[in-house]
Parts: sequence; C-alpha cells; structure tokens
Amino acid sequence: MSLGNIKRSSPRALIVIALIAGLAGCSGAGRVQPTGINDPHEQSNRKVHNFNKKLAGSGNGSGLAHAVPMGVQTVVHNIAENLSMPQVAVNSALQADVKGFGIASYRFLTNTVLGVGGIADVASEFQIPKHDTDFGETLYVWGVGEGSYYELPFVGPSTGRDVAGRFVDLFTNPLSYTLPRPEKYVGTVTKFADSVFKNSRRSDAINDVLEGSTDSYSQARLIYLQKRRYELSRRTGAPVTYDDPYLQ
Repeated sequence: MSLGNIKRSSPRALIVIALIAGLAGCSGAGRVQPTGINDPHEQSNRKVHNFNKKLAGSGNGSGLAHAVPMGVQTVVHNIAENLSMPQVAVNSALQADVKGFGIASYRFLTNTVLGVGGIADVASEFQIPKHDTDFGETLYVWGVGEGSYYELPFVGPSTGRDVAGRFVDLFTNPLSYTLPRPEKYVGTVTKFADSVFKNSRRSDAINDVLEGSTDSYSQARLIYLQKRRYELSRRTGAPVTYDDPYLQ
C-alpha cells in the first residue's frame, strides 16, 4: 500500500472511531449501575445463546474445537495474538499505559522476527510478559458506560461498550493500513477463528456450570459480566469491587 493510500484511509478511520466512541458514550454511560444488568434484548439474546451452545457442543467432545487438531489451533492463536499486538499497543497508548505499549511492541517485534511472523510464540519463551487490551477497555478508561448486554453469534457474551469496541478495533490496527490485500485481513480472520476455538474448548467447563442451572442463559450472563467487570477494574488499577467468578 502506498503512503498516499495510508494518508487517505487514516482520517476516515479516525472519524469512524470518534463517532462510535461518541455513540457508545451516549447510549451506555450512566444508564445502569455497574453492578446491575441491562438486558433489553433478552429475547433475541436467548436465541443466539442456544445457537452458541450447539456450536460449542454438549461438553462431550462434540464441539468445533474437537474437530480441529490442537496444533492447528495453537498456530492460529499465535498468529492472531501476534498480529493483534500493534492494535494492543495503540489501545495502550490511548489509555496512557506506557508499560503496556512497550510490552506489546516488544512482543510483536520478537515474535515477528524470531517466531516466523508469529507462528511460534518466542516472546513467551523469553519470558516477555503477555499483555492484552482492546478498545472496549479504552472506552472504559475514558469513562464510557457499560451499555446493554448482548450475546453475539460465535463470539458469545458482550456489552454495548464492547460491541462498539470490537467494531472500532477493526480500524485501530496499524497493519490494516500497511499490509496489502489479502494479507491485511489475516489478523481479523485468525482472531475470529481463535475466539471460536476458545469458546468451544471451554465448553466442557462451562457446560458443567450451565447445565447445573435451571437457566443457562442467565447463568452465562452473570458469569460474563462479573468476569469482565473484574478484569476491567483489575487491569486499570481501579478498586476491585467484583469477584472473579472463576475463582469461586
């Protein structure tokens, strides 16, 4: 891609980011207390929840992850994680997280050069700590409210703020403006596939919890919201007012 194309694309991306951030802020901020649940789309969410349960399998080895060799899933994960590091660096900068910016940049450089483009996770072997963040967390740092609860096909539970964050993150990776087609889409595709594989691999543990509940949808919603709120409070250094449900 030429420098001219990058210059023409960047302003459009920045405008989209600004608009989405503004809409997310208007729709979600201050509407519901952080400990509450705002689920006006419950009827449609439940349909998606049932679809996702079928995709993940019944917990007996019938899920999608069991049909794909673990070695392939590992390579997909490594590539997805490495190609997301520039995006993580951008979001870290937007959050004024200098340490996170440095870690993401260092991991990307190490795995790209020594890990054959990220196929191997050499950075972890060198004990370079992992760091992950997204625009949903950036919006949280900026004070944007959580918004409504959603369950997304293939992806799983989310919130209005994180849905907006996922969309904006389509534009926050510098590689999208420097790599040619179709290489520029590899990161997005592998990240999506990695997310689907993760959800399917967790199906055994999740199935035990959800099937023991009279309402698996409500249980999944509660677990996700508690976990996400705990992660955001912990990562940003805010007082941790939520329990990590996976430690219970």
